[in-house]
Amino acid sequence: MTTTNEIADKVAADHGLTKAQGKAIVEAVFAAITLAATSGTETSIPGFGKFKVKDTPEREARNPATGATIKVAAARKLTFSPAKALKDSLNK
Repeated sequence: MTTTNEIADKVAADHGLTKAQGKAIVEAVFAAITLAATSGTETSIPGFGKFKVKDTPEREARNPATGATIKVAAARKLTFSPAKALKDSLNK
């Protein structure tokens, strides 16, 4: 598993920055993606993929333990679609 701190350390090492500067950059990128998602905007990172907000309608589901029907509220969720370049590098 890769953590935010590990990504920040890699950015800092690759670009001659301090760890604090690297962490600030990584956090700013995540904040920009979050801001775009909360406003319903798609974020596209060429060569990596797209983050999109998807609306899921209200639906009925079943509790598997009791068999009772319950309503699941409508929600918004964040989806990620990898770019072709990323998919190709994963499948080499």
